[in-house]
Amino acid sequence: MMVLPFAGWAIVRRGPLPGLVALAFLLLPLVALLIRAPWGSLPGQLSSTEVWQALQLSLVSATAATAVSLVLGVPLAWLLARTDFPGRGFVRALVTLPLVLPPVVGGVALLLALGRNGVIGTWLDSWFGITLPFTTTGVVIAESFVAMPFLVISVEGTLRAADPRFEEAATTLGASRFTAFRRVTLPLIAPGIAAGSVLAWARALGEFGATITFAGNFPGRTQTMPLAVYLALQNDPEAAISLSLVLLVVSIAVLAALRDRWMTGA
Repeated sequence: MMVLPFAGWAIVRRGPLPGLVALAFLLLPLVALLIRAPWGSLPGQLSSTEVWQALQLSLVSATAATAVSLVLGVPLAWLLARTDFPGRGFVRALVTLPLVLPPVVGGVALLLALGRNGVIGTWLDSWFGITLPFTTTGVVIAESFVAMPFLVISVEGTLRAADPRFEEAATTLGASRFTAFRRVTLPLIAPGIAAGSVLAWARALGEFGATITFAGNFPGRTQTMPLAVYLALQNDPEAAISLSLVLLVVSIAVLAALRDRWMTGA
């Protein structure tokens, strides 16, 4: 009769060990980055024009990609959460596909769709003279493609948790569906939208594979910070470490500033 309590106590005592191992696994590379950072030459390396151009482009393109994800992703999340239609599960799987799709494959797919000879890109070029690959707009499109699923999943989960009876009550009182969504549903799901936006922004900021495949690596035009890190790693490892440190600091600052206010509430 005493074996089970003893075994249970042993499991409780040993239970946190795998968690500590996982924590060490996640933190060790970041600690190594801090240890190996060239702190003495860091100000000089980060003061170059190329670094500031890449950082500015990364911040602007990630913010623009998040805005695109909001405009397109929130209605898509509403469709998946509140509308029952044949094949909804399959559509949801397609929406989450960029999460598991190799980013380089996503970049190739974007080229085949929006490239100058792509399925849609050829019409954009011939009719409107619009060329998307290897442009700053192409960077935003590539980042939106890989980041939007994070927002859709977050908002859809929040919509499913929100009670639809509040909307029904608003419509019975004379409010239109849009007004009910704007005045009732939107405040309820705001934490989920904020959390999804943060995740989408962070994913867009770190995007590499789809960006370099679809938009290229042109300094001042399409070279974001991850691409600058990759280029510097081949010629100047210390510069690559410095650039990686900047991305680490920016990511931690954004997540730390927003988590307590919005993400915890989500």
